[in-house]
Amino acid sequence: MTEAFAAPQAAPLSPFVGADVFELAGWTLVDSFPRPRFDQDIWDLRGIQGRPKQLAAGLLIWDFTKISNPRWQLVAKELMIAYCAPTHPAVAQLPRAYRTPRALATTCRIRDLLFPWLNWLTSQGITSLHEVTQEHCQRYLDLRGTIRDKHGCPLRVASPSQKRAVVTAIMDLAFYGDLFTSDRYHQDFRPWNFTPPAVVAGIPKRAENKTQPVPDHILQPMLAACLYIVDTIGPRLIALLRQVEERPFRTERVHGPSPTAADLAQALEEHRSSGEPLVEMTERRVRERLAAGWNPDDLLLRVNFQALATRAGRGEYRSRLLTPDLRRLAEDTLANVGLAKPWGRDAPAVPRADTQELVPWTTPLHTREVQDLAGVARQAALTVTAAVSGMRNSELAELLVGCRRTSQIGPGMVRHSLASKIIKGQKLGGLDDEWVVLEEVHRAVALAEELHTHPTPGQFLFGRIGFHSGHTRALRPFVNGPLGHRLGLAPIPDGDVNLRMLRRTLAIELAYRPNGMLAAKIALKHVSVVTTEGYAARPGGAQAKLLAEVNEHEQERNLSLAAAEFRNYQQGIMPSGPGARGLIDFFTHVDEELTRQAAASPHVRSSDQDLRNLLAKRAATLHLGTANYCWFADPGKALCLKLAGTPNATKPLAGMCDSARCPQATHHPCHRPVWAETVAQTKTFLGSLSRPQKNERIRLQAELDRAQRVLDEIDRAAGPAPDEEIHEDH
Repeated sequence: MTEAFAAPQAAPLSPFVGADVFELAGWTLVDSFPRPRFDQDIWDLRGIQGRPKQLAAGLLIWDFTKISNPRWQLVAKELMIAYCAPTHPAVAQLPRAYRTPRALATTCRIRDLLFPWLNWLTSQGITSLHEVTQEHCQRYLDLRGTIRDKHGCPLRVASPSQKRAVVTAIMDLAFYGDLFTSDRYHQDFRPWNFTPPAVVAGIPKRAENKTQPVPDHILQPMLAACLYIVDTIGPRLIALLRQVEERPFRTERVHGPSPTAADLAQALEEHRSSGEPLVEMTERRVRERLAAGWNPDDLLLRVNFQALATRAGRGEYRSRLLTPDLRRLAEDTLANVGLAKPWGRDAPAVPRADTQELVPWTTPLHTREVQDLAGVARQAALTVTAAVSGMRNSELAELLVGCRRTSQIGPGMVRHSLASKIIKGQKLGGLDDEWVVLEEVHRAVALAEELHTHPTPGQFLFGRIGFHSGHTRALRPFVNGPLGHRLGLAPIPDGDVNLRMLRRTLAIELAYRPNGMLAAKIALKHVSVVTTEGYAARPGGAQAKLLAEVNEHEQERNLSLAAAEFRNYQQGIMPSGPGARGLIDFFTHVDEELTRQAAASPHVRSSDQDLRNLLAKRAATLHLGTANYCWFADPGKALCLKLAGTPNATKPLAGMCDSARCPQATHHPCHRPVWAETVAQTKTFLGSLSRPQKNERIRLQAELDRAQRVLDEIDRAAGPAPDEEIHEDH
């Protein structure tokens, strides 16, 4: 067998020889693209219909000539086809082969790791895969364990997921060895003894999502700035963009005869008579003039003479046209009307984000600066869409111009949604789906559509998304710079922000603060409603997956809250309210059970997990109210359902909650500030009533008595105040 591999001419023919790559993989070809065959050394796969929009076209040109050893070029081809065509008879019989097609992005990634591995073997003097040993594999993994620059200098340690991918590429050559016709590992060689790549790479088994949420000190100013840009700056920017696009002549070179001195003089006179400032040169053009020998103190250094030629309807301006007479006229005009950038000179006023003081929405801008500002607005629209909808990167990339949907669901009530595709976990081409979204997201997507030069249905809305670069190079510099400061935008601190973090943040916020606000702008209960509506409309859709993530966080939240209240019970801080007695009885039972377990196994140390197991069933019934906890164990006892006439509902109606009377509601010290504020506000309202308002006074007095009673119960249940304890000790 070894001798057969040493003589390439004796190797058997590949089962894929002469075949059409698209037919083997089951792909559909888009018209006008080439159809590569297996025997070709370069496969152009850009014509795959339905390829993910987030996948760069350049990644779909597979050049196997980059592998130094010609025999291994064939090995790489056969492996790539095996990934994409697992049902081919030659692949299906392999015991360790994947049974479903690998995602196109995954295949591209492994290809980019496989090629360097094979070339590294060549650099080590290996001429046949039969010679590869575990030592080679480990040395290469150690080498790739450090990310290096193009000069080979270490930059940072590679992530565990990157190491796992390297191990996968090496190990798959063993899994598919019987398929290869030109070379293969020794039949007894098992890289890392086929230990799972995640274990080899040192990826620990994790009980929770490792993606961290966006820190609140970053999320608050970022989302507030993005909403301000979308709602306040966006409409004005669109109008300015249309002016730039529809200007009669471009400010650069216009085809036609060159201007004469008389043409330029006439243009200067028009500026003087109208009082319109002359057009200022861009900084790049100023540097070019200085390099060409202009005096830095020249009054006309920054005057754009090409703009004068364009105004006169002429072509390219030449510096020889600046005669002494024209120079004197230009200097005189400059002294009278001044100099300014061409766009946004008379910008409408808008309220500042902080003080609401009216200021022009922009200072004058060059054409390039207007385009850069459009990039800022596009990033703001993307951020709002991702942060408030929870859509993934691949799903955002599939959004098209015209994806917005609005349906009437009742008198004066509409539902907004976005049409896109689910890519993750789906077959090539994705699965059509719709996301029910808030109006803020609907407006953000509308702005993103208008930011296209000529928006037509079917265009990619965002295209391939580089969220990190857009955040660090466009949005944050604008908000933290002079333009953002002038508009009263709070600076965005440095720190990591990506689409995964935004999705995780939304899930956690919905679970832990269901009645709160997202960055003080978006009501979380509204986000929860549209997410639930999206799930109800399409139970298997993307919003169902987001809702599942939210539910996981809710379960963890409920367990943590229940455990915290049990600890309070042990310290003598009791719940109050109509449901307090039942909760105290339950905590007493749990405490006795923990004591019994400890007595039965005195040498086994109890853990928090034992407590969580005992609390799990009751914690699953917990629902958070603004001023109470609702232990929704028995729908028949829920006062809100009785008042609403829906006794068979599966969830409480928070909007109809009367926690002072419901037998399943409890109050805790964490709710005291809400009730204290209610008491203070009600007293203020009572003091402001006039004598004739007797009915209103009676109603408010009843509310005050109710709130004061709840507040007193919370204080009594929490135990004696510190001063009282000291007095009793003495």
